[in-house]
Amino acid sequence: MNPFSYARASDPADAVFHGAASGSQYLGGGTNLVDLMRETIERPSALVDVTGLSDRIEERPDGCLHIGAAVRNTAMAEHPLVRSRYPLLTSAIVAGASPQIRNMATVGGNLLQRTRCAYFYDTEGARCNKRQPGRGCDAREGFNRMHAILGSSSSCVAVHPSDLCVALMALDPTVHTLSSQGQREIPFADLHRLPGDRPDIETMLEPGELITGLSLSPLPVALRSGYRKVRDRSSYAFALVSVAAALDVEDGQIRDVRLALGGVAHKPWRATKAEALLRGSSADGKAFAAAAEAELADAVPLRDNGFKIELARRTIVAVLTDLAGEIA
Repeated sequence: MNPFSYARASDPADAVFHGAASGSQYLGGGTNLVDLMRETIERPSALVDVTGLSDRIEERPDGCLHIGAAVRNTAMAEHPLVRSRYPLLTSAIVAGASPQIRNMATVGGNLLQRTRCAYFYDTEGARCNKRQPGRGCDAREGFNRMHAILGSSSSCVAVHPSDLCVALMALDPTVHTLSSQGQREIPFADLHRLPGDRPDIETMLEPGELITGLSLSPLPVALRSGYRKVRDRSSYAFALVSVAAALDVEDGQIRDVRLALGGVAHKPWRATKAEALLRGSSADGKAFAAAAEAELADAVPLRDNGFKIELARRTIVAVLTDLAGEIA
């Protein structure tokens, strides 16, 4: 048993005060952290409860939608402005977990989910550089059907588990944080790290830095958007491949497009190569297929997950085709 202290923060400054202590971790809904504590992967000496903080969704005067870090996933998915302006977020949240989990999980906690790699969770017999830096990665030569095909390294081939984060990656939000050094704004694309030789360092956050919320700019392209998750079963399994997409077409030509992939990399993967090819092109299957091919050209499959390349290619084309059809 790992003993720990508990403090319920009264406001963000109070949370940062408690969170600055060595070994402290912030507790939101607990849907991931508590599991990791049970498995003795996480061993915090102190938990700082932040569930009562930053739990509102507000439209700001500049048109941005600010979502507090303690907002429950259900509340975000059901909010009228989220549903109307960013429908892919609602779709991603609903695809991500059961209603019971969504009612507990917070937006900030979702951003900080850790991988569900079986070797990461196997504390008794598996080597894992994410859990113990320098030990090795048994997933590389083990059963790696669920693992990364993009952006991996010799140290880690785990994938990021969050559906919400994939949808957010397509929308360029800003993450707001607070620490003893003051406030900070982090572009969402920069929040998560690729594994490199330190897969245990998963985000750009400093120790004790608290996510207080995120803001979404008005984004016309997001009005026509969707999220598709391909998985082994429909009952809340993690993604083999997922695609978040938004498409703006005028007179058959693509004016703007946003595309992000899940289930394929250590972080939510922004498909920038595909986007660059698609902007200004015709909104048709040939263009969609070429863009998918370009994005996946650098994919490096492992022994068991080569199927993900074709699965990702087909899913990208299918999602974009559906969106183009809605516009037509």
